Amino acid sequence: MAAQKKYAITVSVRTQFVPQQSDEAGSRFVFAYTITIHNTGNVPAQLVSRHWIITDARNQVQEVRGLGVVGAQPLLKPGESFEYTSGTAIATAVGTMRGSYQMVAEDGTQFEAPIPEFALAVPRVLH
Repeated sequence: MAAQKKYAITVSVRTQFVPQQSDEAGSRFVFAYTITIHNTGNVPAQLVSRHWIITDARNQVQEVRGLGVVGAQPLLKPGESFEYTSGTAIATAVGTMRGSYQMVAEDGTQFEAPIPEFALAVPRVLH
């Protein structure tokens, strides 16, 4: 059996198109995303900051950096999870997001938790 990683964070994502806040004619497509951050390592770690790379179908890139998530800097003990929902707007009906969370373990070690790339896509309505 492989040794458990000391510093390990697993990130999972669910996305949803938000038609009420979008304006297709005005090239504004709003998406909500729900992120679950799970400490799969064996030391407590705190999420300090985030870095997002948001790319639309025209390859327009927005980079977002900031402290915490939704105003919080959650401390996750081994096995604990933190879930939050946020949103973004892009100029095309399809795009992607990826990034990382900057974490600090209880022992002072800084490490990054990668956020795997996920798609933002308007569901197609059949007529």
